[in-house]
Amino acid sequence: MNRYLLDNGRPEAGERFAALAEMFDPWTFRHLDDLGLGEGWRCWEVGAGGVSVPRGLAERVGTSGRVLATDIDVSWAEPAAGGALEVRRHDVVRDPPPAETFDLVHARLVLVHLENRAAAMGVMIDALRPGGWLVIEDGDPALQPLACPDERGPDEALANRLRTRIRTLMAERGADLAYGRTLPRLLRESDLTDVGAEAYFPIASRACAVLEAATVRHVRDQLLAAELATPGEIETHLANLAHGDLDLMLAPMITAWGRKPA
Repeated sequence: MNRYLLDNGRPEAGERFAALAEMFDPWTFRHLDDLGLGEGWRCWEVGAGGVSVPRGLAERVGTSGRVLATDIDVSWAEPAAGGALEVRRHDVVRDPPPAETFDLVHARLVLVHLENRAAAMGVMIDALRPGGWLVIEDGDPALQPLACPDERGPDEALANRLRTRIRTLMAERGADLAYGRTLPRLLRESDLTDVGAEAYFPIASRACAVLEAATVRHVRDQLLAAELATPGEIETHLANLAHGDLDLMLAPMITAWGRKPA
């Protein structure tokens, strides 16, 4: 947990989960639905974080299906537990894997932060039943490093400087800022079939600004301690976000999928 810059134990995590759900849940479930997710499926949601994806999975699999949602910190996901959905504290790298197999194993914005990404992916693939789908969604900040690609003035320049400095902190904690682009190759090298991938770039949405503000507040102390920002820079950026004139853009979310041979 100490390696993860965006600790889910902080109150800003709730705002971040809500903004991520608003931006990415339609994208995520479009892909899962296209793969056939439905009644009776058995699913493992790895690094669940908030409630939105586990709840959406449970709604789709119905009473005859099962969803196991795991994370190191399950406090945000626990309110969704019940019925087809079990929430369990679990470390995908260090703890024994679930004693069952799944039609779908899914992780969103998880592996990029792990120290041993290859081991985690191996555990997830081993947990698939023959013919089951692995879907990994992760960012690639190095593909699009700017908060405001349209840098038209000092407010956008400040946003870009702070985005770069936050990513410096992430890299120091072990995040791979170019991980997303490797997913199709990694799935093929893992002998999965029917591999495909797409990327999604959110820009200029209300949720982008909410996520940015929550993230800056979340890592404020680390930025100040590392002398990567001043209190004035942070407060000015938060005020600019509240004003609503910044056309913010996130790193691309790369969604990749592959099937375990039958």
